Amino acid sequence: MGTVYAIANQKGGVGKTTTAVNTAACVAEAGYPTLLVDLDPQCNATVALGLPKDCDPTIYDCLLSEDGLTLEDVAREAPGIERLSIVPSTPDLAGAGVELPRMPGSEMRLRESLGSVRENYLFTLFDCPPSLGPLTVNALVAADRVIVPVQTEYFALEGLAGLLDTLSLIQRELNPRLTVGGMILTMHAGRTRLAQDVEREVREHFPELVFETVIPRNVRVSEAPSFGLPVTRHDPNCSGSLAYLRLAKEVAARG
Repeated sequence: MGTVYAIANQKGGVGKTTTAVNTAACVAEAGYPTLLVDLDPQCNATVALGLPKDCDPTIYDCLLSEDGLTLEDVAREAPGIERLSIVPSTPDLAGAGVELPRMPGSEMRLRESLGSVRENYLFTLFDCPPSLGPLTVNALVAADRVIVPVQTEYFALEGLAGLLDTLSLIQRELNPRLTVGGMILTMHAGRTRLAQDVEREVREHFPELVFETVIPRNVRVSEAPSFGLPVTRHDPNCSGSLAYLRLAKEVAARG
């Protein structure tokens, strides 16, 4: 039975998509069937794996059509990466914030589209948009665990309390099995005092939740999406690749 993860943080620019894409690629390359679901209208995860923004069908069809499509119905193989499939996004998903709430049981749409995902994929990762709107709520309702990327800068700490409050609400009202699978420190400039202080504070407040692995600031990680590749394929030996390999092992070890 597979595990479904939501990669979520309402703050933008903290490395959600980068973490989702590279963790999914590393897990797949380790031999585990993996599904990445792009829930962001910006389509960054889709493009980062070499697919165009005008794919059809997309996650939009699973969430907003009445055809009963499952994620597997619209999933396609990620180019050049065995055992990794992706459900692409579309810019049309930007309207979901208005359309979804008008539908009955709107917060359950993604859970209902899971189909046999847990039977066929050992790991499923939802790349959530930078908000706590209907798309992220759908992901949290459908997920077993949430992984929270935290940028090691001051303002990244500001949003953690709000996110954890939202998680508690969803656990209480919609998805009691949801747990925090871990927090991953991203864009870490280890030589700066600020990054060191933020890391220390996060680890002190959430000692059992923060992954040991820290994702460093690395230009190879930033440029890999422009080649339509995860960083592990773009530059397997760079510090970013090695960090995401370690993170994938930690995620797999936590089950």
